Amino acid sequence: MAYLFLLGAITAEVIGTSLLKATDGFTRFWPTLGLAVAYLSAFGLLSLAVKDIPVGVAYAVWSGLGTAAIVAIGAAFLGEPLSVTKVVGAALVIAGVVVLNLGGAH
Repeated sequence: MAYLFLLGAITAEVIGTSLLKATDGFTRFWPTLGLAVAYLSAFGLLSLAVKDIPVGVAYAVWSGLGTAAIVAIGAAFLGEPLSVTKVVGAALVIAGVVVLNLGGAH
């Protein structure tokens, strides 16, 4: 169940981060409200996940997979350029998460 909470936290964080640009500096009400709800949900779900998953592992997975997802969403939907450097960077983040999990951190 903890990993479902973690997956929900990642999803909520990615939704919130995807809304950042739409808030236009927090001047647009609905995107700002959506961002706030998404981030509050992300942290609430993350707090439930860390009851059973070590906080270092949970945070690494949450931030790492969230970062990789945002790179992909930025390229696919937000018109951000995708470069070899971004792809390599995202791959290194994911590799770090894998290494933490394989290293017996949980």
